[in-house]
This record gives sequence, C-alpha cells and structure tokens, in this order.
Amino acid sequence: MTALRKETKGLIAACLLTLALSTDAFAQQQNAADQTQLIQSLIMRIDQLEKRVAELESATPQSPPVPVNSTQAAAEAMQMVTQSSGVESHPALNMAGFSDFTYGASNQKGTNSSFSEGQFILHFNSNLSAKVSFMGELSLTARTDAGTGTPPAPGFNPEIERSIIRYEHNDYFKISFGRYHTPINYWNTTFHHGQWLQTTVSRPEMVQFGGKFIPVHFVGALVEGAAAANGLNVNYNFGVGNGRGNAISRAGDASDDNNAKAWLVNAFVRPDRLYGLQIGGSSYRDKINTGGRTYNEWITAAHIVLTKESPEILAEFANARHERLDASASVANSQAFYVQAGYRLPILEKALKPYYRFEYIHVPLSDTLLQPISNLAGSVAGVRYDFTNFAAFKFEFRNQRRGPGQSHVNSGFIQTSFAF
Repeated sequence: MTALRKETKGLIAACLLTLALSTDAFAQQQNAADQTQLIQSLIMRIDQLEKRVAELESATPQSPPVPVNSTQAAAEAMQMVTQSSGVESHPALNMAGFSDFTYGASNQKGTNSSFSEGQFILHFNSNLSAKVSFMGELSLTARTDAGTGTPPAPGFNPEIERSIIRYEHNDYFKISFGRYHTPINYWNTTFHHGQWLQTTVSRPEMVQFGGKFIPVHFVGALVEGAAAANGLNVNYNFGVGNGRGNAISRAGDASDDNNAKAWLVNAFVRPDRLYGLQIGGSSYRDKINTGGRTYNEWITAAHIVLTKESPEILAEFANARHERLDASASVANSQAFYVQAGYRLPILEKALKPYYRFEYIHVPLSDTLLQPISNLAGSVAGVRYDFTNFAAFKFEFRNQRRGPGQSHVNSGFIQTSFAF
C-alpha cells in the first residue's frame, strides 16, 4: 500500500511538473485553445489520481494525509528526473580570494619608497559531477602606466592565471586540460597567486611571475595520480602542451609557435614515516621560436622540502640547457637554486614565524635565450605574524647583488596579506 501510494504521488508530481512546463514548451507549437484543453485534461487526471490516493488511504488506518504542494511536487519530480539521468541541475560553485598591500623602500638609485597594491586574486572551484571538476584563477594587477596614453590605459590588467577542467577516474589516474602553473618546480605548484599562501613577501627569482628562467605557465593536457607504494606515497605528473610563446615569459595561450609540443614529467614521494618530507624531480623539454631564432630547451629540476611549520625547509635546484639551432650550434647551461628555512615560534599562540632565504642565479653570456637576465646572489630575512587565521603581517629585509662588480642593494618591505 505504501509503495502504491508513493507511486501515485509520484505520478501527481510528474503531472504537476508537466503542467508547470507545458506553457513554455507548447507556446511556440499550439494555439490558446489547444493549451486550454491540455491544461484541463491534466487537471482532470490529477483529480482522478488524488481520489484514488484517498480511497487507498481510507481502506487502511493511516496518519492524516499531507497536503500536496504543487511547487514542491514539481521540484521533487525534477530531482527524480535529474537523478535518474545522472545530471545535476546546476554546478556547485565555490569562490575564494586573496590580496595584499605592501610598503617598500630601497637604497637603489632611481627608486622611490611607496605603497603598492598587490594582485587581487579570485579562485573558483566547481564540481560538475562526481568525477569532473573545474578550477579557475583570475588576477587583477595594478598598472604603473594607468591613465596615460590615448585611450587612457586602465588601472588594472586582468589575467586568467589558471583554468583547468579535470576528470578523476581514481587516485591513480586523473586527466585534465587547461592552463596550469607548470609542475616542474615545487614553489610554482604550491604557492599560487595570493601572497598570503607563502611565508615570505617575495617569490624566489627563478619562479618570479613574468620571469624567464622557467616557464611559469603551461597550456595543454596533464595526466596525474598517486599510489601508496608501501607508505612512500608516490605522485606523478605527465603533460603535453604549447610551452613558451614568442615572448618566452608567457605561455602559448592562443597557439604554439611550431609543431614541436612541449612535454614534462614530474614525480615525488611523501613517505609516511617522515611526515612532512617531500623529495622529487622533474624534466621539461620544448622547442622555442623567438626573435628569429630557434632553440631546444631542456630543464631538469629537483627539490627537497619539509613542510612542517617548525621547522619549514624548502630547497630547489634547476638547470636550464639551451641549444641554439643555427650555424653557431651553441649550447649553454644556466643554473638557479634557493634554500629557505622558517620556524613558527611557540609563543603568542604560534603567531610568529621568522624566516631566511638564500638564492642564486647564474646565466652565462652564451645563453642568448635567457639574456638579459642578470645574475643574482642575495639573502632575504624576515618575520611573519599571523594576527588572524586568514590575515598576516610580514616584515622583510633583502640584500642582493646582481653580478660581479655590482653594488649590493638593500631594501625593506612591510606587507599585509589576507584571504577572503
């Protein structure tokens, strides 16, 4: 009896849904008289079903019937249809944001002390189904030439930093398509846009947004996964895409400059017995056309990190090999590395985290692809104060030298960064 009552109520709900949708569905196909006749037929059918439900309930003692709400019934009918077809009525979109404001001063000639507005970042995440998801990252960056020129330059540059649709078959196999932060560097795939995410005010020079040393962005397809492997927790990435654009500081967003696709492979382990430790390496291969020249690029990188807050240790090394494909046939190798350490102090509810980083870049004159990148040897020291769970102050001092014979440049920064 209960099953039959549910079945008849389901029929009522379906009829109500049809009634709610019939006006739009038939408006372009039938005249007013046909619509009136259809509506009257549906009402009669609903009346018959309600009488039948009443007869069935009177035959056996039941609790008082619950009045049927047409809107609720239509919604339930729609839910039944979407569940049976495996399609959700709409994606579940979640959004988060980041931003920062910084005051900086330097003893370098030609620079002014000033406040600056950092990037305004929005992260988007949407579950399109149980196995398909979308991730997007949008940035708005203040321009130094705002208001100049004809027409006047806008105040901010919008940029789609990441846009990724991913299918997750299981933990071992996930495939995605889109624009990524290239997974050949730990920092580049861990600390995305949003200064609050990283301990320091600044990124290492080798992974600077808009920099040339490594391709920060990558457009293409990526296969990734992870396996327990007896507690080693092996992770892998394999990607194929456009690689660098004609301007090597940018990815080939619209197209590739040649038919030779860039490819990359990345792997790392996170042993259970050494919680927080990660060790990995990667390789990246591309063929680049820029400035009327063609190069083969081969980048190899390695990292070892300890992601605990007390202590936090990050260390990375990368070698960029560039072979010029012309009469000169020259080959050059450029290197970069950094080592950073931080420690969250057991005072003030662990809100204070002092840190230090040393970084180094060497680009020989023979590497005509990366020139005119300056060599760099420098130190960064500072302290981060998390005054809430989602907002922090950072105080940072830098001492850097760009090359032999160059003087040291000292600079200081105070930044507030936050998530919202």
